[in-house]
Amino acid sequence: MFEKMSKYTAAGFAALAVFVFPMVASAQGGGVANLVREAGGLIQGLIPIVIGLAVLVFLWGVLKYVIASDDAGKEQGRSFMLWGIIALFVMVSVWGLVNILRETLQLNPATPPAPGIPRQISQ
Repeated sequence: MFEKMSKYTAAGFAALAVFVFPMVASAQGGGVANLVREAGGLIQGLIPIVIGLAVLVFLWGVLKYVIASDDAGKEQGRSFMLWGIIALFVMVSVWGLVNILRETLQLNPATPPAPGIPRQISQ
């Protein structure tokens, strides 16, 4: 069964295990609430990284468009810019929808702050 698994799938499972297993192990002492809190902290830490990657993709497209001398290079730059803008739009839209649902359903009166860059990981 595992012979047909690609090396990318195996690497994905390994990366997932690195992040999930410590959370599961720490959840044994604090229950499911601690596991949910840890997962939320992980997601909060990943949001700025993903947004930063989308900005870098957009800027990479701008750079490729500016330095390209042929039409194929300019088209590739436009493609990078377009996908960077689409990624940023989707992320900001999802963030807005989450806040709208939270306010409408009154799930939590405190609106979550916009994601920031994690400064220090507490242990």
